[in-house]
Amino acid sequence: MNSEVVQAKKIGTITTISPRLKRWKSFYKKLRKNKLAMVGGGIILFYLLIALFAPLLTPYDPTAINLKEKLLTPSMSHWMGTDDKGRDILSRLISGSQLSLTVGIVSVSIGAIFGIPLGLVSGYYGKWIETVIMRIIDVLLAFPGMLLALAIVSALGPSLFNVMIAVGIFSIPTFARIVRGSTLSVKKLEYIDAIRSLGASDFQILFVHILPNILSPVIVQGTLRLATAILTAAGLSFLGMGAQPPSPEWGAMLSNGRDFLWTAPHIATFPGLAIATLVLGFNLFGDGLRDALDPRMKQ
Repeated sequence: MNSEVVQAKKIGTITTISPRLKRWKSFYKKLRKNKLAMVGGGIILFYLLIALFAPLLTPYDPTAINLKEKLLTPSMSHWMGTDDKGRDILSRLISGSQLSLTVGIVSVSIGAIFGIPLGLVSGYYGKWIETVIMRIIDVLLAFPGMLLALAIVSALGPSLFNVMIAVGIFSIPTFARIVRGSTLSVKKLEYIDAIRSLGASDFQILFVHILPNILSPVIVQGTLRLATAILTAAGLSFLGMGAQPPSPEWGAMLSNGRDFLWTAPHIATFPGLAIATLVLGFNLFGDGLRDALDPRMKQ
């Protein structure tokens, strides 16, 4: 009798888990077939590992000034050379990877935390609630992203923390519009009516039944938004509105190197390549995710 119960439980567990594993295998198979997506994922993983182990990988102190070794070209002792204050560029790039990835992740998280609930509420309730929320979103969308972020940082003051807030605020409309559109289509499905008739609250319907079914476009948008956030943060630091010296932020390093483009081009070249490579990685991986998660895409 006990063996029959155990076998029944096992069968029940298998039937419950099997479709989920099947979906994940199908997703991974589609993603693996996209070579560019795998290249993008490899680039992201490479930078994540560098940021994670940055204190162990930096050969020199990234903020230590050594004027005796300033403006050195790449060599065996300094693989990427030194800047105008004698600081090792490789060490600063490795340390700066933590800042760039932190800015991207935190700012996109801010946009998702506020944008997703706004999109859910406006799409689910409609009427005047949707009108008020979406008109506010339209006002934010009326400003170019960089200009809006620049205005916010100018009001709050130049710092990396304020850059994260600014980039997060201009990321809110993107998440809100995507989630609203997905909610409008999902809330009309029959299973939502069935759940509502069983007495489920609006909170349960929104966050337990609708949100998990619209996560695919949110994940894709979040990945692509990381690239935009990193690029915008670097642009603000390049303008002097983001990370302040001696912080080894890539945008600030690029700004510092523009004065030496002819005499020591390596100062600006390596930070520029780091920004471009990381942004490219997120864009390639985001495009691959979009194709893999799209149910209309056939193998």
